[in-house]
Amino acid sequence: LISSFLVRYLTQITHRISFPFSIGHRHQQTTAKRVEEVEFDGPCMKTEVPGPRSKILAQQLESIQSVVQVNFFCDYEESKGNYLVDVDGNRMLDVYTQIASIPIGYNHPALTKVMADPKNMGTFVNRPALGMMPPEQFSEKLVNGLMAVAPKGFSRVQTMACGSCSNENAYKAIFIWYRVRAGPWISGVLSFFFQVPGCPDLTLLSFMGGFHGRTLGCLATTHTKAIQKLDVPSFDWPIAPFPQLRYPLDQFERENAREEARCLEEAEDLIVKWNQKGRHVAGVVIEPIQAEGGDNHASFDFYRKLRGITKKHGCAFLVDEVQTGGGSTGKFWAHEHWGLDDPADIVSFSKKMLTGGYYQKDSFQPDKPFRIFNTWLGDHTKNLLLTEVIKVIKTENLLDQAKRSGKVILEGLYDLQDKYPHLLSKARGIGTFCAIDVKDEDTRNLLLLKARNKGVVLGGCGTQSIRFRPALVFTEHHAHLFLDIFNDAIAELK
Repeated sequence: LISSFLVRYLTQITHRISFPFSIGHRHQQTTAKRVEEVEFDGPCMKTEVPGPRSKILAQQLESIQSVVQVNFFCDYEESKGNYLVDVDGNRMLDVYTQIASIPIGYNHPALTKVMADPKNMGTFVNRPALGMMPPEQFSEKLVNGLMAVAPKGFSRVQTMACGSCSNENAYKAIFIWYRVRAGPWISGVLSFFFQVPGCPDLTLLSFMGGFHGRTLGCLATTHTKAIQKLDVPSFDWPIAPFPQLRYPLDQFERENAREEARCLEEAEDLIVKWNQKGRHVAGVVIEPIQAEGGDNHASFDFYRKLRGITKKHGCAFLVDEVQTGGGSTGKFWAHEHWGLDDPADIVSFSKKMLTGGYYQKDSFQPDKPFRIFNTWLGDHTKNLLLTEVIKVIKTENLLDQAKRSGKVILEGLYDLQDKYPHLLSKARGIGTFCAIDVKDEDTRNLLLLKARNKGVVLGGCGTQSIRFRPALVFTEHHAHLFLDIFNDAIAELK
């Protein structure tokens, strides 16, 4: 039954009508070869979003669970490439892609083919407990998938289900590593359950504006919106300031250098002070770009110096690539831009990687069984799909495509902030990982709604930023189309 359903689903995808690209551009198209894909020719709006059908479904869902955060309901079978279709038939250019988690667009033929392959049916139907009874091809898919794109210096990966549980377990791995370095396991340690020395008073240093997840441990290192932590107990761990850069960067080089130096000095002071009072800082966690916190950037030199501080004080260095990993910055991992031979001890991932998990140095492998463990330890069906995603990224040169499309987006954002200086500022980005600030939160939220009703899905971050997170198949054509519609939405705010 399931096999026949998948075959019918694949048939529906492959027999849909394709349309030629026909929308005009703000700028002349580049001569670079465009990524070939079969998809719609542009947005097509029939109602406001959410439309009547979405509102009915929201009412139905409200009796079961909260719908406060629901934007609209989608028709994922009809969605294709860079376009998301909702249940009211509205076709929108998706420049947000499920909070940056769609790597190669909707319903890519390479992925529907994997789902329809009878050889994969057992994995899709029977979800294995990977930590105890993995399928025969598990190692092979890890080698051809996650390990094929492993950051330099990593030979081990631990799979997980999502970004939060990836960081949560990476934190545990850091604490275990720190204690193992201190010497052999303490005799009779289990008799000290829930107290020192069995449960040591170790800490992690994080940064203001950072977001690492909403689970209990991760919340202790997440510092974005107060509502995320309200009413929830938290660990008392050190928090360092993250550089607040001034834009345009080339006009504030001296001021920004001083700001980064201040933040580095305070981070090191915190490590020293917490170590001195016996609450040792076992590790430091940071994002290459603070995404949820407002797309906050720091110079590559800042990260290089921070890495030096962690080595000096014996702290593990965890780079959270949950949102930045997967190619959107023009490199597969954003921290590769730093140019370090040894940039991290652990790198966590999720979103565009389809599965969650973290890469780790050999010394972070737990010394005893069941210390890093849960029922599924990820989802092997996602490993199957990721192997194909990586093939597509390589064969279609999508990392280079992200650089080209990102250049168009960023140049367009610079033009728009020059055109509307009273509304827009601080255009910034690497590859397609771009953002711009709106004058205040209310105006930002209104602009997101106006853009959506014109056929472009965008997302906010921080207090007043708009973040752009397209799929890797987002071409220069799509960038120009997006900028045209975004400009129209902004003009209505005047």
